[in-house]
Amino acid sequence: MADAKEVNKSEEIRKVGAELKANGQKISPKAIMDILAKKGIEVSSAQCSTVLKKAGFKRRKRSAGEAGAVVAPAKAARKSNVVTVEDVIAAKKAAEQFGGADRLLAAVKAVERLS
Repeated sequence: MADAKEVNKSEEIRKVGAELKANGQKISPKAIMDILAKKGIEVSSAQCSTVLKKAGFKRRKRSAGEAGAVVAPAKAARKSNVVTVEDVIAAKKAAEQFGGADRLLAAVKAVERLS
């Protein structure tokens, strides 16, 4: 039979997670491990992650606007050789930098010869 003084680690993880959520703080295994370590309860990162996930504390998914995210439509357009509005705008800016469309086309032809 279990000792009455034994701590239910999963329950402690859920309590700390709920407290952090109520305070509007970031809920992460590291933060929970630090808080429980101060109470003298030792838990692993994997245990925290598993208990939090099962308790409904799901990780926030990255949105398309965050760093490192790839926007799928533009990527698909490049693969199919379709010219998008963004491509036309970029070409216009490049033509302005080269001093006109004729000079830009000459530069593109020079690049083709080098390749």
